[in-house]
Amino acid sequence: MGIRSLLRTAFGRAARGGEQDEASLPQQSTGPGACAPAASEEAPDGAVTVPTQPTAEESDRAGTPTVPDPGPLGPIPTPGPARPDPLPEPEPQPTPMPKPKPVPEPEPAPRPDPHPVPEPPPGPDPEPSPAMAAGAALAAAGLTGRRTAVYLVLDRSGSMRPYYKDGTVQHLAEQTLALAGHLTEGGTLPVVFFSTGIDGTAELTADDHRDRIAELHASYGHMGRTHYHLAVEAVLDHYRATGTTDPALVVFQTDGAPSNRAAAEKALCEAAGLPVFWQFVGFGDPEARGFDFLRRLDDLAVPERRAVDNTGFFHAGRDPRLLPHEELYRELLLEFPGWLQEARTAGVLR
Repeated sequence: MGIRSLLRTAFGRAARGGEQDEASLPQQSTGPGACAPAASEEAPDGAVTVPTQPTAEESDRAGTPTVPDPGPLGPIPTPGPARPDPLPEPEPQPTPMPKPKPVPEPEPAPRPDPHPVPEPPPGPDPEPSPAMAAGAALAAAGLTGRRTAVYLVLDRSGSMRPYYKDGTVQHLAEQTLALAGHLTEGGTLPVVFFSTGIDGTAELTADDHRDRIAELHASYGHMGRTHYHLAVEAVLDHYRATGTTDPALVVFQTDGAPSNRAAAEKALCEAAGLPVFWQFVGFGDPEARGFDFLRRLDDLAVPERRAVDNTGFFHAGRDPRLLPHEELYRELLLEFPGWLQEARTAGVLR
């Protein structure tokens, strides 16, 4: 119970006891030194005054229990300093994300060419090498493994100058050398240059043929006329000197008719008694009248004029470099197998 409640109770009881005492006790006169009545008196200004609490002695006489004085109230505790609000726990730091690896910037797309060049249409398959084409042509003609001497005769008349300059003659020499590689034992190709006379002779090999024709041609000087018969005699002399009994295939290149047709015809007819076949190759205009002589060689009577038909002719065109290897070899070997059979039958080839 609080202090105020105790005081209210004590004062209430004292008031009630005073009334009883006052009833039982004779009324005392008031006067100086007399005790003030127990009942509360109204103050002149109408305020109610709290009656004076009886002393312990008075309470004992009246038989009214007294409430012990609780004594002075203790000091009201002074509130201490305000307790600081608890510091909030630090929020957990987020785990830093790993730095992404730098992504290389894409290269800028090339700007389209405002004037694009159209791609060329796919061309034909690359041409096989001369050696491969020669081997295939020999197999097709049934000549694989047939030992044969090979010669190359080159026209150096004045009209042939462009063909030496642009490499056409060198091209034919390399093709004929590839054929010799299949037919001869050492792969050597004897070459005869002719014009008004025999300008020079040489040999080409697999190790010594690059640009060789241009070098030799430049060393021979003046270009003259077209004397077939001198070239025929030079080849036959070389063939006899070798002492071989193998047949021979002569690739005879020219761009026109012989300067001396009678001499050329006579030389070829006499050569028919030896196992040597003459395959003529024309350069230039296919319709040129100069090739009529070569076309008529097949008309020379056999055996009245010659022992066997020992010549053939085909035209390689205005630009013989454009002639595929396969076609060249097919033409070079077209009449050769038939001549071999005729030469054996006539006793020219043993």
